[in-house]
Amino acid sequence: MDEKMTGSAALAAVVLLVNVSVGLCERYDLRSPDGTVGVRVDAGERIDFSVLVDGGTVTDVTGLALTVTDGVVLGAGSPVTRVDRRTIVQEVRPEIREKNAVIQDRYNELTLTFEGGFALAFRAYDNGVAYRISTSLPGEVVIQSEQARFQFADTASVICQKEESFRSAYEEPYSEQAIGDLKAEDLCCLPLLVTQAGRPRVLITESDLRDYPGMWLRGTGGTSLETAFAGYPLDESYEGNAYVRGRVAKHADYIAKTEGTRAYPWRIIAVARNDGDLIANQMVYLLASPLALDDVSWIKPGVVTFDWWGRRNIYGVDFKAGINTATARHFIDFASEFGFEYFLFDDGWSDGADLFKIHPDLDMEAVCAYAKEKNVGVMLWVIWATLDRQCEQALDQFAKWGIRGIKIDFMNRDDQRMVNFYHRIAKETAKRHMVVDFHGAYKPAGLRRAYPNVLTREGLIEVEQNGWSDQANPEHHALLPFLRMVAGPMDYIPGTMNNAQKHEFRPVGDRPMGLGTRAHDIALFVILESPMQMLPDAPSDYYRERECTEFIAQIPVEWDQTRVLEAQVGDYVVLARRRGETWFVGAITDWEPRQFDLRFDFLDAGSYEMEFLRDGANAATRAIDYKKEKGNVTADTTMKIDLAPGGGWVARIYRPAR
Repeated sequence: MDEKMTGSAALAAVVLLVNVSVGLCERYDLRSPDGTVGVRVDAGERIDFSVLVDGGTVTDVTGLALTVTDGVVLGAGSPVTRVDRRTIVQEVRPEIREKNAVIQDRYNELTLTFEGGFALAFRAYDNGVAYRISTSLPGEVVIQSEQARFQFADTASVICQKEESFRSAYEEPYSEQAIGDLKAEDLCCLPLLVTQAGRPRVLITESDLRDYPGMWLRGTGGTSLETAFAGYPLDESYEGNAYVRGRVAKHADYIAKTEGTRAYPWRIIAVARNDGDLIANQMVYLLASPLALDDVSWIKPGVVTFDWWGRRNIYGVDFKAGINTATARHFIDFASEFGFEYFLFDDGWSDGADLFKIHPDLDMEAVCAYAKEKNVGVMLWVIWATLDRQCEQALDQFAKWGIRGIKIDFMNRDDQRMVNFYHRIAKETAKRHMVVDFHGAYKPAGLRRAYPNVLTREGLIEVEQNGWSDQANPEHHALLPFLRMVAGPMDYIPGTMNNAQKHEFRPVGDRPMGLGTRAHDIALFVILESPMQMLPDAPSDYYRERECTEFIAQIPVEWDQTRVLEAQVGDYVVLARRRGETWFVGAITDWEPRQFDLRFDFLDAGSYEMEFLRDGANAATRAIDYKKEKGNVTADTTMKIDLAPGGGWVARIYRPAR
């Protein structure tokens, strides 16, 4: 079954154009449908292009080329033999509604075919530009490198996650620095955000990543960034404990072996005239490969309760909490009572190196049977290298138990072999009707469109790190929607009841807490997108705070419409999201207290009831302080909301019962 598309798709006839000659170059221009975003391509001894917004250049990309076997460089100095153009106007209806039930897909496309089996396609959207390389070569080819340099103004600053090597859990804190301060040894994983004085922001990422390594950017010591890729893994180490097995022991001096006739990933240059444009951008999804499954009716987004972050800190029960059948039943009872869809066994349910060695205190068949009676799906956590070795046998066993999903961890790389592992797992789990959550994972790059059973992934600092650091804090929360979330859903794990202000916080591994107020953490359920949201705490904490738990239980994980109301990178976010006729509004701030005049003009005509959680009078001192209130609003209402330091505000707005 293909993704649902409606509307008109206007395909312009192929035309060969007379282009402007610039020295030995041919110049080709492309404009977005509204005419405000442009691409100017110069093809000659090398291939360069510029991205223009409202007539001004936001980046120059130079030296596009692909180096293949024996150092042959494709794309440099080859004549253009064909020019194709087309216009697409259509609506895409995603199977999993992460942000909107309908996505407008409007772009103009230019494809240049060069002599020697090399082609470049450009797409101009109203909110960005994308390009991809294609080759038409016989048999298999070895890709030694893919080149491009992104040039920015000397005033540019960069926000990114920096690493010292391609081995990464993608959990470094975001840092901001002048572009000239980034050196060649500074490897930046994507997405990466560039700010230039007086110009729109630029976000760089990729989509349709298949059978190829993920793209990184590295500094040059100047005002540009250049592409970098992990070498193909020639040897992997299986020494040590299960958590570190599968590390690359030796890389090749090339980045990929792949089919000679294929299209390579889309490179995305998203532009944002205002910060909210980043949150609204859906280019990664639109540029991905279409749906690969015939039936998606079994895929069930939802909320997950799991037993690891809260360390099974259960109290008020008559059994000893641990990795055992009684504890699992308790979590399942909790999920069933509040209508949460899943319970996840995290680390410890089996031997990390052997998925068939189950914890002796755990009766998996009995637990799965009990969960089925309670209409709760069971998920299992696994280490990738173990699953890789036992894949088909383990997944078959999981299917016999009735397991509904898996969480896979510790991949910590995005070379070609690892990218292929993700695709293999997406396909094999789909065969068995299982959903997937990738941890220790690279950023989303389109896989979820082809395989919507891949509901979420990590690839960010999330709340688990508060067990040993203070990095998952309100300043970080106010960056995520503008960077990591642009690439796709993220498993942040919001909604802790153990909230702390700066002066209250301690990194305690066995009793972890979240930074920010209670209202802030619940608002993250609305702000941070994930069709699978996980609850960090043990059920006892949620029973203790029943009023908040009942509020969380009403927040959907899929959305029909998203509206950005207020947004500033690193400072604050206010979003309104609709599911059916019910709206939810979430507001968060960094460590600065803020006040907003919230307008409800996104509502339809008529009166609505509203229930909301706000920071309590003493939330700046005790982060757990909140107040729940009710009221009535219309589209003409304006309401002043106050957020404490690290504070939040969250509302459910619904039609009154008739």
